[in-house]
Amino acid sequence: MLVAHTVGNQPKVIAKYKRKVRLAEGIGNDGRLQEAAMQRGLDCLAMFAEMLAQHGVPNTNVAVIATATLRSINNADEFNAKALPILGHPIEVICGMKEAELIYQGMVATTQGHGRRLVIDIGGASTEFIIGDGAQLLFKTSLPFGSVTYNRAFFSSAPLQQMDFDDVKQSIANALGEYRQQLLSLGWHSVVGASGAVQSVVELLQHRQVSEIITIEVLQQLKLEILAEISLELPNINGLSRERAPTFAAGVAILLALFELLSIQHLALSGGALREGVLLSLSRRVASQPAIK
Repeated sequence: MLVAHTVGNQPKVIAKYKRKVRLAEGIGNDGRLQEAAMQRGLDCLAMFAEMLAQHGVPNTNVAVIATATLRSINNADEFNAKALPILGHPIEVICGMKEAELIYQGMVATTQGHGRRLVIDIGGASTEFIIGDGAQLLFKTSLPFGSVTYNRAFFSSAPLQQMDFDDVKQSIANALGEYRQQLLSLGWHSVVGASGAVQSVVELLQHRQVSEIITIEVLQQLKLEILAEISLELPNINGLSRERAPTFAAGVAILLALFELLSIQHLALSGGALREGVLLSLSRRVASQPAIK
């Protein structure tokens, strides 16, 4: 959750709130969000509602966005109905293409750089790929895989093995399909990443006081450290927080596969993504509203 004031026609963030919910972990075989995961989500929204009240944010100045998990579950209407009295504001479930567009807008608004850029946002249940040059979008897509869903599919039992990483790479190659060639044909000057997966690696590198730029050598070293662990909690990986550990192996595996499949050399953390894109869109909408007399 971001809270901002508009200064000079631009949103200036004054507060941030975050809680890890991992909704996608609670999707059952029947395609429904299970009760425990739903309650985690509702508890998080209750906390956000308290913060909205404390900051005195008008209801007309609020945007509530949901992405991949609520796009895919069979009981999204039930979740939304339970959330409405908590927030006093409906949840907008956006499509993957809209998500990709907002991610790119948030990246451009917060991340220095120029030239053609590839943006990769690895979420819990979807991953977005966007290529743009300045404000111009050249390519965008959203694919149904992420750190939480791949953690369930490939990294749910210890010890983790090389074949788990191989399976992830094959799955991603299949998911990319023809998009892989489109991405490679367009090309880019630099790559930025926005997600918990990228954030986890960058935080680990910061802790180790080494370069925060992610390379294939960094990812290969982290894979070796993961394979050396005998517990899914990955307790011996230097710099890995307990909060980040549950989906760390899946995130590293996804990044490694993308580096290899798309011949990525370097990846830097984006200054912002979806939340910042939503905030920018909201600030423009609020600014366009007629003044109340």
